[in-house]
This record gives sequence, structure tokens and C-alpha cells, in this order.
Amino acid sequence: MDENQQLRFEAWHKRKQIIVDRETYRQIFFREKDVWWCSLGLNIGTESYGKGDWFRRPVLILKKLSNDLCICPPITSKRRIGSWFASIMINGIEKWVMLCQIKTLHRKRFGIKIGFISDSDFTKVKEKLESLLELSVKSSPGHFALDQE
Repeated sequence: MDENQQLRFEAWHKRKQIIVDRETYRQIFFREKDVWWCSLGLNIGTESYGKGDWFRRPVLILKKLSNDLCICPPITSKRRIGSWFASIMINGIEKWVMLCQIKTLHRKRFGIKIGFISDSDFTKVKEKLESLLELSVKSSPGHFALDQE
């Protein structure tokens, strides 16, 4: 690890401690289809990471698991093509959801709500994720019908 990378990791760990300790997260309420600035941190290799002093990146609330936890793919403004990405509109601007970088996140990481996506974009994201993960039980390897005799 070079010196610059070491300094960025140290900066992220300082910010992370502030995020862990803060109490203002109690005022954060999120729901599916919301888009939030989120402190993703500084990650490893080609994992998506946040930028700026708070290491933030926009994320889509794909699934609310509880008042504290949700499943979120990060969002990029760079045009992406392929089965790992879904295009969406946020406040009239095209963005791309990075389905291959999906994460479980605590609401303490959330900063400012950016907005939300349309029902049709949300459906498109879920369909692309289902296709990417091959979630259809009938098409999964090893599937067999229980009623076979």
C-alpha cells in the first residue's frame, strides 16, 4: 500500500468512528425506492467506494429489512452497459445502478436524501437483479419438480 492510500484509509477510519458514534441517525427514515448519499467508505480493489471528505456515494434503497438496515446497490453517473447495471432517472438525470456492488447498510451511513425513483425504474432494477442472480427457481441448476413420481 502506498503512502497516499494509507492516508486515505486513515482518513476513512476517522470518519467511520464519527459515523458510528453519532446519534442524529435517529432522525433518518428511509423507504424502498429512495436515493440517499451514503458513506460507503474506502474499499478494496474494484469495490465501489465513496468520495469526498465523507466518502459518500448515492445508493438506492432496494429492500428495507428493518428501521436500521437495508439492501442497497450504489449508483454511478458514468454510463454503464451490461447485465450488472440498470439505468434509472433521478431528478431528470440518467444514472446507473451498480447491481454487482450491492451491500447491506445501516442507516447511520446515510447523509442527505437525494430523491426517489419511479415505480417503473424500480421494477426494472429488480428485474435486472433477478436476471443477474438467476433467481428464478425453475431455471436454477439442480431444480427438480416435487410432484415427479
